[in-house]
Amino acid sequence: MATGRDGDRTSGRQTEREGLQPLFGGLVPILAALLAGELLHLTCVPLPGSVLGMVLLAAALALRVTRPERVRPASRLLVGNMSILFVPAGVGVMAYADLLSRVWLPIVSAVAVSTSVVLLCAGPLQRSAQRLVLRRRAGGKREDAG
Repeated sequence: MATGRDGDRTSGRQTEREGLQPLFGGLVPILAALLAGELLHLTCVPLPGSVLGMVLLAAALALRVTRPERVRPASRLLVGNMSILFVPAGVGVMAYADLLSRVWLPIVSAVAVSTSVVLLCAGPLQRSAQRLVLRRRAGGKREDAG
């Protein structure tokens, strides 16, 4: 017998269920956003459904439709086990190894160029965002002092 939150004795199965409830409750908004993204992709939007789902989930979090505390347990589990999610992609690469051996140069070139562009843009953008945040914080302190 385990001790519950209130100090009373509970069965191990009940404690286990209480531990899984936040996980499953957090999967609901994540899977709902994924489903909505897939439906959008099927109807009209020429982007992958998973990308649309991430955008929808980010919008739901930003607009406070979904609370971060709700999705945190599920997202931590998914990110912690992300390496397992890459297995199908690795199998796909191995299945098309003969094709990839013929077109590796354009693929490597595209990856190198796109990575360079992202790195060249991300640094200055992050620096600008950081300066903006620092200016806003400094402006707020001046208003409080005055």
